[in-house]
Amino acid sequence: MIVKKSKLDFYPYFLLAPSLIFILVIVAWPLIETFRLSLTDARLGGESYVGFENYQELLEKKKFHRVITRTFFWMFLSVGLKILLGLAGATLLNAAVPGRALFRVLVMPPWVIPIAIGCIGWLWLYNSHFGLLSGIAQRIGLIDGPFGFLAYKTPAFYSAIVTDVWVGTPMVTIFFLAAMQGVSRDLYEAAWVDGAGRWHRFRRITIPQIMPVIVTMSLLSMIWTFNSFEIIWILTEGGPRGATTTLIVDTYKTAIGNWKFGEGAARAVIIVALLGIFSFFYYSLIKKLNKFEERE
Repeated sequence: MIVKKSKLDFYPYFLLAPSLIFILVIVAWPLIETFRLSLTDARLGGESYVGFENYQELLEKKKFHRVITRTFFWMFLSVGLKILLGLAGATLLNAAVPGRALFRVLVMPPWVIPIAIGCIGWLWLYNSHFGLLSGIAQRIGLIDGPFGFLAYKTPAFYSAIVTDVWVGTPMVTIFFLAAMQGVSRDLYEAAWVDGAGRWHRFRRITIPQIMPVIVTMSLLSMIWTFNSFEIIWILTEGGPRGATTTLIVDTYKTAIGNWKFGEGAARAVIIVALLGIFSFFYYSLIKKLNKFEERE
């Protein structure tokens, strides 16, 4: 019996077409155009092909190397604090305490309110003359006079990190809380019957069970923090003297501030490449750690 081949059904492709077009127009084309611009000396007056000259100049600049180092330090320190505070906050919000629902609502404002408004509030806190932090420090005798947290290189850098952690921790906390609520209570009850303490239950049950969420949130938070622009720009605009200039801020200053679109595009391509390489090695490391824990 001969069975005729059915005609190709285009309906699934028709349904996928809007998403495919969206990806091509919003994601693929800008990436391709950015890479093309990075091979030129594009400015307001026009552009001409220069090959990989922009990349060569960047790799030879010690200042650019310092920007990369500062960006990764900013990312690791900020994300590390977000993960630790998020785990602590989620554990507390998951506990059976009076007013738990209210505390879960109160943890959201830093993430819900617009970043610009939150950063303006932090600008007031960091102000040397009428800022709350400087005033408290003077009252308790830590400093003799007004202190500008954003006026000096090291304090400005760590002040920006504090603000970034304040903005990002609530989201991490809520995701970890949702993951913890999905852990079976039978596991905790069995461990409790066997005499396991709270720390042992947290380390041996909670952490392994929510590890996929921890890995995902860590990677997403690293990407968001690496590309964080609003917080730094509103607080310091990359200053003082470049102390808070990260890769994304440096790219903006070059491409938009100095109208050097080709050099800015080269920096943008390097950002994508660094994030791609970092994500690959991060996932590989996490897989190896998970296999090691399973063997134990």
